[in-house]
Amino acid sequence: MSEYNIDKIRDKKGFLCDMDGVIYHGNYLLPGAVDFVNWLRREDKKFLFLTNSSERSPRELQQKLARLGLDVGESHFYTSALATAAFVKNQAPGCTAYVIGEAGLLNALYDAGIMMNDVNPDYVIIGETKNYNYQNILKAVKLINGGAKLIGTNPDLTGPTEDGIIPACRALVSPIELTTGKAAYYIGKPNPFMMRNGKRILDCRTAEMAIIGDRMDTDIVAGLESEIDTILVLSGVSSLETPGLFSYSPNYIFDNIGFVKEFM
Repeated sequence: MSEYNIDKIRDKKGFLCDMDGVIYHGNYLLPGAVDFVNWLRREDKKFLFLTNSSERSPRELQQKLARLGLDVGESHFYTSALATAAFVKNQAPGCTAYVIGEAGLLNALYDAGIMMNDVNPDYVIIGETKNYNYQNILKAVKLINGGAKLIGTNPDLTGPTEDGIIPACRALVSPIELTTGKAAYYIGKPNPFMMRNGKRILDCRTAEMAIIGDRMDTDIVAGLESEIDTILVLSGVSSLETPGLFSYSPNYIFDNIGFVKEFM
């Protein structure tokens, strides 16, 4: 770690931080998570957990972290479900959607005034879910072939859990894209729409911010394209060899979020 200018990270005023693979795997906190949150609070940093997961609402994420031993206010969470709802509302206020997803996505859409419709919806919207099956794939294909537009909450192919790597949103959308010949529009990181919303919530200048994540293809490229310093942690889907597979590099690489111990 000595090769890095740790002071440059320490002096940042705002942090956008991924959750899965950075703060926790499933129902287990990852090393350094408690130290990291304590440091953010002690140093009066602005921070936002900017997650591509669409399954849970901010309140559910708050409660999950509380069960794991971290007390973080609801205002510190922004999900791809919220970004998806905001995007669709901006595009077509009062529209309808057929949704394959969990409560976090459904509630965000309802709150944005988007009603459910499995007959002739304006959109088919897909997020991570345990209720993915052949029948809802067939339904989605039929509706898209009938004119509905296809939206994915995020472009992640896989996600980390305590049991290993599992399929994520893009893997669930892919059979529908292949069958219909229609490409989905993905809202989560690295989409600039989600990044702009995250930056607006933090209310920091670009140079004052850093983004922390475990994925080169979402977290790190999102930071690069937003001109935000990037920190890759190897506690999720990436290994030390992963950055070499890409044509760009993060500003910093650490084993886990516990790198804040360097500041203490």
